[in-house]
Amino acid sequence: MATKPDPVTLRGRYSDQAVADLEENRRRQAELLSHLDVLQQEETLLLDIIKVTGASTGRAGSAQHQSQATEAAATEPSPTAPASLAPGPGRPAEPGLRRGGSQRPLLKDLLVDLLRAETEPRSAKEIWRQCKERHPDRVTSNQVVRNTLEGLVARGRVARHKQRHTVMYTLAEPS
Repeated sequence: MATKPDPVTLRGRYSDQAVADLEENRRRQAELLSHLDVLQQEETLLLDIIKVTGASTGRAGSAQHQSQATEAAATEPSPTAPASLAPGPGRPAEPGLRRGGSQRPLLKDLLVDLLRAETEPRSAKEIWRQCKERHPDRVTSNQVVRNTLEGLVARGRVARHKQRHTVMYTLAEPS
């Protein structure tokens, strides 16, 4: 004769599984937010490049329109997003912080801080490594750091120097 499972044990297993699933869900959300942050930084850089190069406004304008639509959608809370990710009342998106109310600074701000702490010019790879050491939770690549540095050069916040075959970066002198 088959015995029925103990309801207390079964409830405990469901509870344990739900807790594990919730942790995995939050880990995946953080990973996706990190990837979204990188894509948004690349979008900003590309729009800056388009603006600096004076590309035709037809394609650039549609890119800016798309960017504005993406930004508007990113600031509206998703019905499935947890409350901790939505801007919500009392938590407006602050300049220099990610959309959605996250307290993580933008990559460009981190890079400026790293450059401010050093007096010697450094390569993008050195800066990328230092960024990885100080901010291991940030998922970024050497190329994204290089692109972000070039965007900062275009804005005049960072200076680019060539030493032999290597491009070096320092914080731009205030004018």
